Amino acid sequence: TRTTGFRRGRTAEHLGASPLDMHDIAIIGAGKFGRMATHMLATCGDYRVRVGDSVAASLSHVQSAYPNVETHTFDFHDVVALDRILAGAKAVISCAPFHCNPLIAERARAAKVHYLDLTEDVAVTKRVLELSHGAETAFVPQCGLAPGFITIVATNLIAPMSEVTDLRLRVGALPRFPDNQLRYNLTWSTEGLINEYCNPCEALMDGRLVTVPPMEHLESLLIDGVEYEAFNTSGGLGTLADTLRGRVRNVNYKTIRFPGHNKLMRFLLDDLRMRDHREELGRIFERALPTTYQDQIVIFVSATGTFRGRLTERTYAKTVFHKFIDNENWSGIQITTAAGVCAVLDLLVQGRIPQRGFVRMEQIQYDEFVANRFGQHYA
Repeated sequence: TRTTGFRRGRTAEHLGASPLDMHDIAIIGAGKFGRMATHMLATCGDYRVRVGDSVAASLSHVQSAYPNVETHTFDFHDVVALDRILAGAKAVISCAPFHCNPLIAERARAAKVHYLDLTEDVAVTKRVLELSHGAETAFVPQCGLAPGFITIVATNLIAPMSEVTDLRLRVGALPRFPDNQLRYNLTWSTEGLINEYCNPCEALMDGRLVTVPPMEHLESLLIDGVEYEAFNTSGGLGTLADTLRGRVRNVNYKTIRFPGHNKLMRFLLDDLRMRDHREELGRIFERALPTTYQDQIVIFVSATGTFRGRLTERTYAKTVFHKFIDNENWSGIQITTAAGVCAVLDLLVQGRIPQRGFVRMEQIQYDEFVANRFGQHYA
């Protein structure tokens, strides 16, 4: 599938923008997601983009592809450099490693800049929440796929229900053509992948907020005739479990993989005790598992409860594939993640979501999101 980019002819009317009122946006991190977000925002005609990264090669690619984008090479922990790239910006999007986000959020607050990120890390989100108290700008973490878009879907499914007993959220970033025993290729951050495989997972069970172990509660799924498995992983619920306490009895999130993946990962993590050697496991994955840009994003959300007086299950299922945009193949995980944060940015600039304090993904309306020029990648 080939699509065009996000050009001014289609978007100026959408935002009512002109070159004089274009907003300056800082993107921290020029990796897979930062580059896709840069492409979306730099080619839409409504934002001036500046990008910072610690890897000069990543910025060289940005410079050659987008001559209108300002680039900065600096260490993510350099406070002076962070302040420089944030100066005068409307918002900052952090596509940096999750452990860099607390400092970026701190400097965003100091600069009175809206803050958005893609993190799935629970501890980082709690720190962002702390920083948002009393802030003059918005702090919007977890704007990617999961947490992020899947939260918006789940909130939309349960909205018309008078009582909800079970809410199941499932997402998988999978290779189109798996050819190893794990049936997996690297599609996003290796560090983030291992983090979600090893950290405790939040859930609601019988109305109580609990933590459950990762890699457990293995189940089989059949979506559009394709068999998958799913199991607990950390971070995918974002703030949703806390938000739904008292309204939904059971809420849980699991990662989707091809059958057999869980068993082999349990062998690595438990039998070989790689859970205690995450950096070493990361090096093994980087050495042995090739990256792919030919992937598929499988999304499944199921809500069971009372709808129009009857026990009803409402379901959302979708698969998003990699595709060509402006003559370049972009992976599905790049598209869905960057589309999520760019759509939220648009809604923020338009005043459709709160302008200050902590903003949760469950506060964003599904219909507005998928009608957005970036959110349409999910439509």
